[in-house]
Amino acid sequence: MTTDNDAQTGVLNKGETSVQEPEEYRVILLNDDFTTMEFVVAVIMSVFHKDMFEATRIMLDVHRKGRGVVGTYTYDIATTKINRVHAMARDNGFPLKCIMEKA
Repeated sequence: MTTDNDAQTGVLNKGETSVQEPEEYRVILLNDDFTTMEFVVAVIMSVFHKDMFEATRIMLDVHRKGRGVVGTYTYDIATTKINRVHAMARDNGFPLKCIMEKA
């Protein structure tokens, strides 16, 4: 039973609210024939904050397998990181592409 005061203040007395974890997305770099390996490593270190060893390992996945997972993030963070990768690539004259898919 709610009182007039509860209705005015917006207080919910009954029931429990459930909190869901946000969906996560894998961010993936795609291979191309023009972007240098050094630039890919630099992007991974700058945008995804990986150390040189991990960035090199991911770059080799991109080179050998055609794609490499650089991290798993919520939608907004994944979108921001993809936009940063595309901006860095564009500013440096490379066609490097980055996508996301549900984790």
